[in-house]
Amino acid sequence: MSPGLLVLIIAIVLMITTNLPRRGRSTSYKDADHKGVVIYWRPGCTFCMRLRTRLRFTRLRYNEVNIWRDPEAAAFVRSVANGNETVPTVTVAGKAMVNPSKQQLLEAVKTHAPHLTSGDRDG
Repeated sequence: MSPGLLVLIIAIVLMITTNLPRRGRSTSYKDADHKGVVIYWRPGCTFCMRLRTRLRFTRLRYNEVNIWRDPEAAAFVRSVANGNETVPTVTVAGKAMVNPSKQQLLEAVKTHAPHLTSGDRDG
């Protein structure tokens, strides 16, 4: 198998797996832990994939809510994103951020929910 084909296969597998909710993290708007970190996402969103992939290398605990499966979550995202369904939208202890970087998210956790950073390798 050529190296280029192998890279393509790995890229496709990563895209598919990062486009799925992680076991135990997927929830609804109603059931999410709004005192912690909640990531609002949708399938196919490359910005969501990037953030969620980068967070896999931390010990940060968070919930994921697919706005295409949860109208209440989509309405929340529109309420904090100027009427748009811009994702990823993330809340940290109820404080909303639209399309944050991993670093911005971890800084918000340190500020608004420092109890979630204990033992974090990255933050």
